[in-house]
Amino acid sequence: MASTVGARSAQPRYLQIASDMEEQIKDGRLAPAEELPSEATLMERYGVSSGTVRKAVAELRTSGLVTTYQGKGSFVKSRPPVTRKSSDRFRRSHRAAGKAAYIAETEQAGVKATVNVLSVGPVAAPAEIAERLAVEEGAKVLARRRLYFSDEMATEEATSYLPWDVARDIPELFEENPGGGGIYARLEEHGHKFLEYTETVRARLATKQEATALSLSPGSPIIHLTRNAVITTGRVVEVCDTIMAADQFVLDYRIPATD
Repeated sequence: MASTVGARSAQPRYLQIASDMEEQIKDGRLAPAEELPSEATLMERYGVSSGTVRKAVAELRTSGLVTTYQGKGSFVKSRPPVTRKSSDRFRRSHRAAGKAAYIAETEQAGVKATVNVLSVGPVAAPAEIAERLAVEEGAKVLARRRLYFSDEMATEEATSYLPWDVARDIPELFEENPGGGGIYARLEEHGHKFLEYTETVRARLATKQEATALSLSPGSPIIHLTRNAVITTGRVVEVCDTIMAADQFVLDYRIPATD
């Protein structure tokens, strides 16, 4: 039976449908993690075309209420985004407790974190990475590529690049599991004490490959974050190139006001 939602409204039908479904999500008729009704069901319910239904679901995605997975459908979000506090996540105390940054921040958010190591080994440094590491483009560096999950949902893919002359002397860096506290703990144990981390943050649309890796809809927004890990000598000993599902994270920075 077709819905009469918005029959006399001047608002576009897709926005009326999105508003109606938003109410269903907020009052619990559509529960967290529940799959949305099929496109055919929504077309019949609201008496509209498939294009209108797709625009309504896209509006819900933009509002951060639903997530669409390629080949699976659209689902009500089951939890709020993880708040990534850059001023806290790299504390030395976390590493001393055996927690890498991602594990520490997801624990604080009440989320179960898992990591899938995709590859570890030498690669030729891409141009931007080489510039950040102050090595020649194409120079041999160690690359560690990982896929991170929050509550079994792929949310982030990151590749760490380390200068070969640093990495070659730390055998744990070549292991899938480098041990408690992650690679930063191993680097500090070998005398590379960190001074600061600098991050470059960009927002853009996911490539086809990135959308596949994070199970996103084509053209979904991502956060592209590139971080330099700088030690007390001023040298960058790791560059981490990360893509993040934009709707799964809130980036929180603390910026001192003093000189």
